[in-house]
Amino acid sequence: MQLEFVPVEKFYFALTLAVRTLEDLEHPDLIHRVRSQLWTKYGQPSTVAPGKQNTFNYVFSVQGIDNAPANQLIVSVSDWQSKLRLSSDYGWALDSERKPTRTDKFHQRSQFSQQLQLHLQQHLQIPFND
Repeated sequence: MQLEFVPVEKFYFALTLAVRTLEDLEHPDLIHRVRSQLWTKYGQPSTVAPGKQNTFNYVFSVQGIDNAPANQLIVSVSDWQSKLRLSSDYGWALDSERKPTRTDKFHQRSQFSQQLQLHLQQHLQIPFND
């Protein structure tokens, strides 16, 4: 798995209506450590949404994972209501009317979430289970 950061200038072009929550992780200090590491590695988040419930959202294009029939795979790492939220369009695709529909990979979202968490732990050097 390879994550390519989508900066705020290109966020609109990566936007997909099929991104759905994979996991909400609630661990002490996890949000602050992840936010700090993402800021250090990538700078400004992909979207700027300062608020009480959501203060950052880093979006990545994922390479090396098959998400057919969709032609791309997007992952979002954000905070939401004091939890670290991982979201993705894995297992979803837009139909001809641009409505999200489940694909054959939908039942594998849990495994993809675990794979993503392991990758982020290694990439950011932060244990998610402390």
